[in-house]
Amino acid sequence: MGVTNVTEVNRDEMVLLRVDHGGVATLTLNRPKAYNALSEELLAALQSELNAISNDPAVRVVVIEGSGTAFCAGHDLKQMRANPSREYYDSLFNTCSRFMLTLMRIPQPVIAKVHGIATAAGCQLVGTCDLAIASNQAQFATSGINYGLFCSTPAVAVSRNINRKKAAELLFTGEFIDAQTAASLGLINKAVAIENLDSEVQKMAEAIIRKSAVAVATGKRMLYRQMEMGVDDAYKFAAETMACNMMAFDAGEGIDAFIEKRPAEWKHI
Repeated sequence: MGVTNVTEVNRDEMVLLRVDHGGVATLTLNRPKAYNALSEELLAALQSELNAISNDPAVRVVVIEGSGTAFCAGHDLKQMRANPSREYYDSLFNTCSRFMLTLMRIPQPVIAKVHGIATAAGCQLVGTCDLAIASNQAQFATSGINYGLFCSTPAVAVSRNINRKKAAELLFTGEFIDAQTAASLGLINKAVAIENLDSEVQKMAEAIIRKSAVAVATGKRMLYRQMEMGVDDAYKFAAETMACNMMAFDAGEGIDAFIEKRPAEWKHI
């Protein structure tokens, strides 16, 4: 399903672009005039691509980026106001939540590549991705409160990335923070110069691709499940996961390679 070559006309008509290269699937939010707001159509396209990617062993890492000046400005407020019914809003937010959960549940790590603003559900998207690298020009906010709408669904992701007091400050004030502050709070992994953003994301993706796909997928699944458990259950689950992981070819190969002081040859499945 990856899009590798599109004409400029087709590109302008597509709300989401996909390019696969070297084990990395890059998904580009392509609504630059709307600051890449998450319309119904864009959410549907994202869900469809993630469903396909989850079953594609050739894809080892997913990168999500935005076109134009913004990363993602959240939900499409004009579309929301054009459909003022509880049924519509229930459907929209459930659709968005399903997409966010899919990001966490696909076996491949997902990197947010943030070059511009990430507000409301756009900030949620950054927080939901497994990893995030931003340019020093990026800014972040849960700004719904400024328009009479508390960012409830973004709060789920934000409060699971940063401490409670700072999460409350962002959510109750709607104020922007810069990329350096976002990195210090743990919302993103690092802030880099805009000219280094591409190379830093590529470097992180390549570091993951060099590892065993089995170990990475096992680790991602384990990481999120244990976070919601008490410590006793988390250790029990972790022990079971490690025992199962040890039975995989890659674990034996990796340990043998370490002992024999040679590069490991992973089995890609």
